[in-house]
Amino acid sequence: MKQLWLDVGNTRLKYWITDSDQIIEHAAELHLQSPADLLLGLIQHFKSQKLQQVGLSSVQDKISNIRIQTILSLLNVPIVFAQVHHEYAGLRCGYDHPEQLGIDRWLQVLALAEPEQNFCIIGCGTALTIDLSTGLKHLGGYILPNLYLQRDALIQNTKGIKIPDSAFDNLEPGKNTVDAVHHGILLGLLSSIEHILKQSSRQLVLTGGDAPLFAKFLQDYHPRVEEDLLLKGLQRYVAQDSITNGRSTSQS
Repeated sequence: MKQLWLDVGNTRLKYWITDSDQIIEHAAELHLQSPADLLLGLIQHFKSQKLQQVGLSSVQDKISNIRIQTILSLLNVPIVFAQVHHEYAGLRCGYDHPEQLGIDRWLQVLALAEPEQNFCIIGCGTALTIDLSTGLKHLGGYILPNLYLQRDALIQNTKGIKIPDSAFDNLEPGKNTVDAVHHGILLGLLSSIEHILKQSSRQLVLTGGDAPLFAKFLQDYHPRVEEDLLLKGLQRYVAQDSITNGRSTSQS
């Protein structure tokens, strides 16, 4: 069975194509604030794959999501659009109003949630998101500006100022303003994470583009770096949807 797993984020569109649960194609592309246009450019390729089902996660607004779903409907296959629930697959949402929780965070927690396992899941993407779970209960979390949002807020009019590739390589006191800003931002985020981890014993899981960078400085906590954790959560979501609705995932 061929399936498309699609993650429409704030800046990137990522997807897997699987056949009998084996990944046969994967890609991630910047969508330049127009994910529907990027998807439209991919739709003929997706049609050629003879897909049987689509799993979709999107953090876009309602209008963009309607357009995304309209484009995907050209594939003429079932589409499962992931949503946040008060409880799903046994996992309980920690938000008072579940609809306010980002689907990306929900799926990342869903990907890992197991009885008697406690996690601190950090998404190192457009924002730095921190979610805590105890067994099958999501406890809520935190959202912080990521490294680059904080840098842009502090260093205005950086035109002409070269940002070195090694800007976030260490935590030593900066000997110039650029280093002082970069090292200070990284130190602040790491300190926030460590403060949370010291409150209780949890497995630290890092995902997203900057996960390897944070893992480098958090080795004492034995971090687990998970690529494409959201897409793994999406697979679990769709599997539960098939059980809940009493249908075979091989329907077309």
